[in-house]
Amino acid sequence: MTLFRLKEVSAKGVLSIPELTIPANKVTCIVGESGSGKTTLLRLLNQLDSPDHGEIWFDQRPSNEIDPIEWRRHAVMVPQAPILFKGTIKDNLQIGLSFAGKPEASDEQLAEALRLVCLEKDLEQDAANLSGGEQQRLALARAIVMNPAALLLDEPTSALDEDTADMVMQRLTAFVRKRGMTVVMITHSRHIADTYADSVIEMKNGVPQGNGRDVQ
Repeated sequence: MTLFRLKEVSAKGVLSIPELTIPANKVTCIVGESGSGKTTLLRLLNQLDSPDHGEIWFDQRPSNEIDPIEWRRHAVMVPQAPILFKGTIKDNLQIGLSFAGKPEASDEQLAEALRLVCLEKDLEQDAANLSGGEQQRLALARAIVMNPAALLLDEPTSALDEDTADMVMQRLTAFVRKRGMTVVMITHSRHIADTYADSVIEMKNGVPQGNGRDVQ
């Protein structure tokens, strides 16, 4: 089953995609050199950017038929530079649900999301006191709490040491596969792509090489 489909898409003078499909309920990694169009592609999948030409489908619906706010409730993006808000860790976890018009999660659900990203902190701790890597994991936990159809992740482990990155990816991929969620993730780590992805899209000069390769 396909979750995203792009056809004849060009954007920002960076991307040129004849056709690309991204499967549902799978973990897809996007790899490639800096400037190859990885982040631009991810932003298109979140409707943060619009294509100059071509069409994008989400769950078999064309983008012009889906309100961008509704789209982003179902496909939640976590940028490489985490966005945090004033207040506690709990405040930061709940705020995504508030923006999406969803009911608050229980403390148990919030604590479970923190465990998934290896961030076992007190919910009442001030989020401003977290390190860069901890902030990155808090932003990821906030997206998980929202329980979207798709997580769009831009280098979610870039601020982590290798052992922590592996532990986070082990827990995250096991969780999303159990839940039937889709992950589309940019990573600079070939190890992460080869170890945890179901398929890999390699970008080169704004063009995906093939239609994504399955990881054996």
